[in-house]
Amino acid sequence: MNTTHAIETARILTEALPYIHRFAGKRIVIKYGGNAMTDPHLQQVFAGDVALMKAVGMKPVVVHGGGPQIGALLEKLGKESKFVDGLRVTDAETMDAVQMVLAGGVNKQIVDLINRHGGRAVGLSGKDGGLVRARKTHHEKDGEALDLGFVGDVAAIDPKLIEVLDGDDFIPVIAPMGVGTDGATYNINADLVAGALAATLKAEKLMLLTNVRGVLDKAGNILTGLSSAQVDALIADGTISGGMLPKIHCALQAVRDGVGSSIIIDGRVEHAVLLELFTDAGVGTLIRR
Repeated sequence: MNTTHAIETARILTEALPYIHRFAGKRIVIKYGGNAMTDPHLQQVFAGDVALMKAVGMKPVVVHGGGPQIGALLEKLGKESKFVDGLRVTDAETMDAVQMVLAGGVNKQIVDLINRHGGRAVGLSGKDGGLVRARKTHHEKDGEALDLGFVGDVAAIDPKLIEVLDGDDFIPVIAPMGVGTDGATYNINADLVAGALAATLKAEKLMLLTNVRGVLDKAGNILTGLSSAQVDALIADGTISGGMLPKIHCALQAVRDGVGSSIIIDGRVEHAVLLELFTDAGVGTLIRR
């Protein structure tokens, strides 16, 4: 290592130190999805970042999606994927595929990667230990009630299992599904699970990885440091619309429910999680109460 590179490394570590102190012992809930979850190189980077967070004293909790992987399996099975307003219509056969992909495939791949990078990850679904209680989603379109099948919302979170794992220095990795009072298993949007979990755990930060730079103004410039009132105004004037609305609503609800801050970050950026946590500039759109 040459002297110039060594000095730059020392500068980076010095800049990171106050943030390491600030977040030590704090829970950080990360919704993992988008390109960061499908690009092999970014998968490795993310796993290393999460292992590093734990090593410096943070308490990361990962909630992951798996939409593309579910779609690929259904295609192999000769079953068409159907969506209504971005929600996957989930009949019994599709729910079997969802469980197979999320709990049996994607979840274990993430766990394996984190463990290879020195972490101690444990894979869970929302069904384990009664972690996520679900209720069936009631959806309307054009004034008509639609039955989406086994699609659910978060009814309640029981954090006991997460607290036990935290106490033994494990990293929980959670597949977004839950069980209803009817005993049925429901497929739940990963953003919703991450937001509800962050609120229940009173997390310091909720991080939502996406395939966009963050919330943009009408000129295409990234917005950050937003208050909940500013977000409401941006929604009202149409600046925030379309596919960003569900993520913004999730982030906003989390901070209103007691999470320190929510951040929507571009998972396509290498080490996006660490850049947000450990640098002065950060990345993405930060929302505070």
